[in-house]
Amino acid sequence: MASRSAAPPANSALAGPDKFVPPPVTRIEDTGLSVVYLADLALKILYASGVLTGFRMAELLALPFTGLVEDILEHLKREKLVEVKGAGGIGEGAYQYAITGAGIARAREAMARNEYAGQAPVPIQAYNAAIAKQAAARIQVTQRTMRHTLSHLVMSDKALTRIGPAANSGTSLFLFGAPGNGKTSIARAIGRMILGDDMYIPYAIDVEGQIIKIFDNVNHEVVKDDKSGHGTGSLRAGFKRDTRWIKIRRPFIVVGGELTMAGLDLQFDEVNKFYEAPFQMKANGGMFLIDDFGRQQVRPRDLLNRWIVPLENRIDFLSLHNGRKIEIPFEVLVVFSTNLPPRDLVDEAFLRRIRHKIEIVDPTYEEFKEIFRRMADTKKVPFDEKGLAYLLQEWYIKRNRKLRSNHPRDILEQLLDIAAFLNVEPVMSKDLLDRACESYFVEL
Repeated sequence: MASRSAAPPANSALAGPDKFVPPPVTRIEDTGLSVVYLADLALKILYASGVLTGFRMAELLALPFTGLVEDILEHLKREKLVEVKGAGGIGEGAYQYAITGAGIARAREAMARNEYAGQAPVPIQAYNAAIAKQAAARIQVTQRTMRHTLSHLVMSDKALTRIGPAANSGTSLFLFGAPGNGKTSIARAIGRMILGDDMYIPYAIDVEGQIIKIFDNVNHEVVKDDKSGHGTGSLRAGFKRDTRWIKIRRPFIVVGGELTMAGLDLQFDEVNKFYEAPFQMKANGGMFLIDDFGRQQVRPRDLLNRWIVPLENRIDFLSLHNGRKIEIPFEVLVVFSTNLPPRDLVDEAFLRRIRHKIEIVDPTYEEFKEIFRRMADTKKVPFDEKGLAYLLQEWYIKRNRKLRSNHPRDILEQLLDIAAFLNVEPVMSKDLLDRACESYFVEL
């Protein structure tokens, strides 16, 4: 029998005016899912796992045993879909449950719809409300916090005063300029500024019986000191939060040349019959960096057209394989980073929708000197002003070469490799600098 999600739970209101904490669930109605839905999910877990205790089933469902999972198992026993095989301890939670022949048939019916057998999902309405709540709680950047966070980068005051408002916008940012001047480093620093607090995301969401997996351990970093989510604590009724949600650092997802149009929509697994959330959905509440923009496998204009509605309306529309469109929040700071000329990538209509456009220019001689000083200290190479003056005169001024912010690091790394090979001290001598530059620069 096909199962459908129940109406959203009455107690699913967001906690507090400023902070979202998933409210506890103490009964089946609180989950927003029907008992039939949860029973089918439990059967699929038993079918895949064999004999399980009630406590272990509660952990796998990410639901409390008392008052909830025990009711699901009681329902399955009444329907003769599971049976008690023994006990591994005291209490019903320690009973060992096994699936019956009728239960196997029911589990296979459920798996024909989808083979998802993990933590119980949350209704999409609860997910959408939680993302909207948590997006509003982002950290606001001030000049003081910005200068502190970006203190490891050598940047002009002009660039700093433009980055701060862009970070606070929480919408979109277009970084462009020559390669090697720190666009990616700046984007990561912006991420550290605005993504300082934590947030909750569900393991999976339900859309009228369709499952979309949200959490993955590649793109999401679990908060290790979260005392409220795992282990036997989740077996107790009245637990202080809904353990179908996991506490993570605000996401910072980076994609490059591998990005395709398909990667921006729901990924349907034809075998397992459930969906994987696209990149921007996994980045909700955080930051999505499209690095090396313009070098993707899809045409830049097609990619940009995909973003016009989400960037303007803060809403994204995703397609289920049956053709239905679902609406989700688009609460993502999208950063486009490119070293290609903007005129070759975008038109005026798109740039209008990008709130902040910042060109990352070549460093001045003073800025280059400061970068070189810091890098020399990091690489344990004694800084020598005369050596730097020689480098600038011979390898930049005479050759009409542009300064790049990554050159100090790269040249010093070349110098260290050469010094180790020659078994000499790594110093900024003319000989070692010449050898390093001959190895590093390619005359075009």
